[in-house]
Amino acid sequence: MKKILYTVMAFALLIGNTSCSEDELDPTVSQEKDFNSSINTEEDLEGILAGAYNRLSIETYYGRDYIVFNEVRSDNAFSNANSNRFVTAGQLEVLPSDAYPTDTWFRIYSVIGSANIIINAENIEGDAAYINQMKGEALVLRAMAHFDLVRLFGQQHVTGGTSPGGVPYVTTFRDEENFFPARNTVEEVKNLAIADIDAALAIMSPGLDGSKEFITTSAANAIKARIALYFGDMTTAATAAKAVIDSQNFSVASESDFASTFSTDNAVNSIFEIAMSPTDNRGINGLANIFLNTSYGDVVVLDNFLTIFDDDDIRIGEDFIEVDGAGFTRNIGKYPSSTFDDNISIIRYEEVILTYAEAMLTVDPAVSLQYLNMIPAQRNASLYTEATLDNILLERRKELAFEGARFHDLVRTGQGIPLIDELQQTHKGVPYGSFNLAFPIPNSEVDVNSNVSQNKGF
Repeated sequence: MKKILYTVMAFALLIGNTSCSEDELDPTVSQEKDFNSSINTEEDLEGILAGAYNRLSIETYYGRDYIVFNEVRSDNAFSNANSNRFVTAGQLEVLPSDAYPTDTWFRIYSVIGSANIIINAENIEGDAAYINQMKGEALVLRAMAHFDLVRLFGQQHVTGGTSPGGVPYVTTFRDEENFFPARNTVEEVKNLAIADIDAALAIMSPGLDGSKEFITTSAANAIKARIALYFGDMTTAATAAKAVIDSQNFSVASESDFASTFSTDNAVNSIFEIAMSPTDNRGINGLANIFLNTSYGDVVVLDNFLTIFDDDDIRIGEDFIEVDGAGFTRNIGKYPSSTFDDNISIIRYEEVILTYAEAMLTVDPAVSLQYLNMIPAQRNASLYTEATLDNILLERRKELAFEGARFHDLVRTGQGIPLIDELQQTHKGVPYGSFNLAFPIPNSEVDVNSNVSQNKGF
């Protein structure tokens, strides 16, 4: 099912319930919007859920910005300011008044708002198992969205950060007793997100799992493993990752097929992806146009990045990397289509394999090495002789480059952002603990919600 169907389903709901406008489904964290429509049937829930998936695809969330933020703030890429995009993000000097924090904060909370409508809907007519499946998908979306917020805006990596340092974990669409929720602690956000996914898995059924363009039980476990790994909960990460592996629904993409997986919908290694279609996509504002040599083309690969690979590793071969006429190194393998209709991978099986390798590192190094080597074995790269954290992080950097993982891998392991090229990078190196490792809370939120304090340093 392609994203065009997301839009059709949402449009059908809006036609059927004329009091339910697009604006009313886009709450900010302060939940100012009114919602008076009656949600009575499984078709009503389908429409709201379609809207939530569609909001994931907007360029201010996974359609572009959330992925790019975590590449230009790392040692993988930089902004060359070709169209003046992602300059302040690459400098790690984003301001509370900037569009980047404002738009992304609003977009992610709009996903949460849609999810909350579904989760809290009662007395819905229709097939009970299918309704539970949709509620489970919404619970996972809510968990993932709050996790993404705390990774961007939380101060868990900032020395002396403002307490409590997390983000508001919003669980109702419009709570008249809590219009302006306060920030939860980072630990609370983590625990609530894991609890939401556990609640989802308790009501979802693998037999009802469908396209990889929707949350499945495997996607729920993969996202749970990602959250647990980020917070260093290796037991939970290992259990969740192993559940995905044991499903036997996925495989590491082969050397010959790997490049094509980024232009193939529902590929063998895809666990959850955002649908794009020829008629419904982000167009010139999407990921392809920001990475490729185009009129935008602001995100450029750091020259140093190529030195971490074996010479014949396919991940720096002609299917993935090219040097343009201006001498800039470009990512051309991921989000490759000039027609902008490639689905966007949110989580791949290869990430789960590397998560399991890291989670097993101190438990069983032999098993860790076995899973670590599953990736280079299919990339025409040298195998590792030892499983170490450095080797696992190196392989994650190689495999997940330009997918938004690198910044988080650096900071979750207590590292700052290294300065490796004074001419290309503009942040001059950012040590671990710096307030600039977190985005500021947008002024548009702080100014209307006195319960939300600004982050340290802004």
